[in-house]
Amino acid sequence: MSGAFVSLSTWTGAPMGRRKPELSRRRVVTAVMTPTQAEKAGKKLNKVEYTKENSDQLLHPVQEEMLNDEIFVTESAYQILKFHGTYQQDDREKRKAGEQKKYQFMLRLKMPGGEMPANMYRLLEDLSENYGNHTLRATTRSAFQMHGVLKDNLKTVFNKIMNAGGSCIGACGDLNRNIVATPAQFTSKPYQYVRQYSAMIAEVFAPQSAAFAEVWLDGEKAGAIEYWKKDMDFEKVQEILKHDNGHGVTDPNHAEPIYRDTYLPRKFKMGVTVPGDNSIDIYTQDIGIVVMTTKTGRLQGFNLMVGGGLGRTHRKENTFPRLADHLGFVEPENIFEVLKAIVAVQRDHGNREVRMNARMKYLIQLWGIDKFRDYVEEYSGVKMLPYKKLPAWKYEDWLGWHEQGDGNYFLGLFVENGRIKNEDGFNLKSALKEIVGLYNLPVVVSPNQNIILKNINPSDKDAIEEILRSSGVMFDGKDFSRTRLLAMACPALPLCGLATAEAERVMPDTVSRLEGMLRKLRIRTPITTRMTGCPNGCARPYVAEIGLVGNGPNMYQLWLGASANQTRLAWVFQERMNLDDFERTLEPILIEFKKSKRRAESFGDFCDRFGKEELERVVNEFDPSQSLIKASAKPRVSVTTETMDRLTRISDIRGLSPSKLANEILEQYIDSLETTVHAQK
Repeated sequence: MSGAFVSLSTWTGAPMGRRKPELSRRRVVTAVMTPTQAEKAGKKLNKVEYTKENSDQLLHPVQEEMLNDEIFVTESAYQILKFHGTYQQDDREKRKAGEQKKYQFMLRLKMPGGEMPANMYRLLEDLSENYGNHTLRATTRSAFQMHGVLKDNLKTVFNKIMNAGGSCIGACGDLNRNIVATPAQFTSKPYQYVRQYSAMIAEVFAPQSAAFAEVWLDGEKAGAIEYWKKDMDFEKVQEILKHDNGHGVTDPNHAEPIYRDTYLPRKFKMGVTVPGDNSIDIYTQDIGIVVMTTKTGRLQGFNLMVGGGLGRTHRKENTFPRLADHLGFVEPENIFEVLKAIVAVQRDHGNREVRMNARMKYLIQLWGIDKFRDYVEEYSGVKMLPYKKLPAWKYEDWLGWHEQGDGNYFLGLFVENGRIKNEDGFNLKSALKEIVGLYNLPVVVSPNQNIILKNINPSDKDAIEEILRSSGVMFDGKDFSRTRLLAMACPALPLCGLATAEAERVMPDTVSRLEGMLRKLRIRTPITTRMTGCPNGCARPYVAEIGLVGNGPNMYQLWLGASANQTRLAWVFQERMNLDDFERTLEPILIEFKKSKRRAESFGDFCDRFGKEELERVVNEFDPSQSLIKASAKPRVSVTTETMDRLTRISDIRGLSPSKLANEILEQYIDSLETTVHAQK
């Protein structure tokens, strides 16, 4: 890669930052606790740890189970397949009561910084049509997911992706996941550094096991190098990866120099951005990395923050969302040694006994940031410098047209909840296929589930707009409310095995209901709303001004009070809110917001200023007769999950929407009841 990186003649493998004077007199931390050692220490590990240890670096039992005739894999293979980049799922709506589960697999692509070249996108689009469910899903970690792949087709799909220069390896599992970065495609130095370091970090922390080639390529070498490596000095990557500083961070003789036999205790997430650009929700990352440059573009180093993470479990108070702490500033020549040390501290000291407490956020919460910093310094041999002051963070989505800085443009397209599909006159999937095919444009997935097309020649802008317009795709942010553009939801039902409530499928209507309230109350302030089907938080609802977290069929935990720039956590306002009560719950709060908001105050800041008790008083004392919303609210009826499943199956056969079919059934039933009652009279 070009001058963004310290050359090997400068990077000696030894840290060059200032060290604590007393560092050499401290104990040197070198312990690496393996399951066997942990057992000797009297610790009982969670079962996934033994599955990883017995997998021979992620080979077994996946290799064996890919050869059998079953349509599913066992629990052990399921856990190991995550590292390969796929999840086993069950389509609950296609399964009738008492039938075998309708197993299928979701593949998640590895896309450092969210970027994918045109040829790779064209292949993925074809694979989704031939082997998937005809849609693609842009995720909140800047990657594509493909759903609906049957087990018999898994090897074919993996093989095609890997031989074309793509990969799913490490997109899931207990290791460093896909690295997110600001999706802005400017060519200025700070943004170049973001993209270059994102790719380099992704490779340094990529799993090194030969199992992936063994399972999907029959042990052969892939037909093409992974696309993000093409301009990379791979010898440099290997030297950084395997460098042993004598503190036990890396074992250069191990098949997995950093991860060892059992990888990390849990998933691990990194994000890279520039000062002020919080398009990546940086405080939610295990490691947040801020590229710091001079005004002339010279790389100064990196601000680091650690310990973010949002996943939690309902009714388990020892699980919670957490925002990252500021760790310090690192000079360029030390960045990889420090990042390796952070990962190694989590590897050695993260909780491998209780999986729900295995994320690094719990270790930092237990230790405190100062103790954690001490360990990182001892592991790395680098003295952390003070965290540098930054401008205020701002949420950025980078939608619309933007000049890149090299004469070309990039175009940010709003993709509601990340679903790329053709449906009811909205033909985004076909439009992207045509545009990418005609103009050979790279595609970037943003951390907000949107799509960016880059390197667009100015002379092609009108033609691209016409393709989008004729496909029913709105490309101007003015076509949607800002509240809708800010909204996100996870896929949830019917495929996610963790979901207990809807998210993606009901979010558009939920946003419409919120828009209706804002319109009637003449509130022009946009509100960030996010929804998930379970408390794992994939759509990051805990940093949304309104967070809806699935807690049973049609029930949601309501979170309020996060900041509009995602730098403050929300808090639980209501444990279980029926979605039918959305207006009834929020309208009183919105009325109070309109009446009491301060100048330029966001809805989240208002809620945080009022606090839970005061907002509860506002809701409890609200006079329903004063409601402006009730006359326009849609009538809603709740049904059981089983009834909804039956209704959906019949609606598919009849070619009707579930709501129209339900209305038809109820009308006929009520007519028959009225006839019976009339006859009895």
